[in-house]
Amino acid sequence: MSSTTFTTMDDGTSITYQELINFDGYVNVHKSADDLGTLVAQGDIGQNELTDNSKTYALGSVADPNIMGNAMFTERVNGTTLIEIMLDGTPANGMHPGHIHMNTAAEGGDIAVTFTPVNGETGMSKTQVAMLNDGTAITYDELLEFDGYINIHKSADDLGTLVAQGDIGQNELTDNSKTYALGSVANPNIMGNAMFTERVNGTTLIEIMLDGTPENGMHPGHIHMNTAAEGGDIAVTFTPVNGETGMSKTQVAMLNDGSAITYDELLDFDGYINIHKSADDLGTLVAQGDIGQNELTGESMAYTLGTVDNSGVSGEAVFHERMNGEALLVLDVMGTMSGNMHPSHIHMGDINNPGDIVVGLNPVNGETGLSMTNIAMQEDGSMFGYQDALSSPEIWLQVKIYFRLIIYTPYLEF
Repeated sequence: MSSTTFTTMDDGTSITYQELINFDGYVNVHKSADDLGTLVAQGDIGQNELTDNSKTYALGSVADPNIMGNAMFTERVNGTTLIEIMLDGTPANGMHPGHIHMNTAAEGGDIAVTFTPVNGETGMSKTQVAMLNDGTAITYDELLEFDGYINIHKSADDLGTLVAQGDIGQNELTDNSKTYALGSVANPNIMGNAMFTERVNGTTLIEIMLDGTPENGMHPGHIHMNTAAEGGDIAVTFTPVNGETGMSKTQVAMLNDGSAITYDELLDFDGYINIHKSADDLGTLVAQGDIGQNELTGESMAYTLGTVDNSGVSGEAVFHERMNGEALLVLDVMGTMSGNMHPSHIHMGDINNPGDIVVGLNPVNGETGLSMTNIAMQEDGSMFGYQDALSSPEIWLQVKIYFRLIIYTPYLEF
């Protein structure tokens, strides 16, 4: 123990108990008079005392999968903040500069706050933050609402290499996420998914993760309006997918036309994702998938398309249910010839008593044998979704000129 009574500071300035309680200071206890550089105990006092209010943000790996950790923000009595960086896996001889940057990590932005470098031997850094680098005062509460992210760099000589990164404040990621499948298109080896994650501020981080992309490729991507079967204009432009990693991260707070859009609104969006081969070849798709209300539920009904007049052509018609109750009808036909396009329709009646067209379908491409059509209404404008297609009293499907399918509830008639 040690007990000290004093009424003045070392410079002779008098100080009272109340003034000490609000003093801007801290206590150091040293190893010995001969070794003042070694501390055995330390603590902030007065207005610098730490409160019980703290917030921890995850710092994920970037260049080195073994380096990760967190950043803990702790409020002081005076409303300022102690930021402690704690990383695992840092090399013992490293000194890693760190900063708070403006915007999200997916967007990038200027430096707002400079940290004390992380000591590689301990993996730790402590920084007092009362203002931004430009001199603007900032409190603990304001930091928790800050539009920013943290970067920890490899070294002062290699700021371009990041060892850890994480969004903070209003950009922090919540536990709410939704993953959509992205299927192969031009290349059967390229496929993956798109994960939508909600931020604290209600905006969205969209991460594209593809397998099979070429290392030297950069693949533009977009959210388009409507379903993939219908096609539509670009609504959101993604950061291109890096072929080497197969990844892309995009911050989405608004559509390309400037309209604000939230995470919840994206989950109900009438759209689909296209990932293209390159900026010079947007016409070639490497991956595609419906999102939002157009996502497929997993419910489907398949019907056989039988051969007519010994044509040698047969196939299958599969109705898939969408989240919004509409239907995706996929015709998959074998025996068609390249260069032919086969008009297709759903009719009322049956083959012996053909009726009017109920729904016009996209033609079957003779080269691929495929046709995909989104079904939401009949030709007369009345609603016609997945359940209607399965429960209509009598409809039949015709793909000219080779084969026909009668769908007759409750049985199939050929």
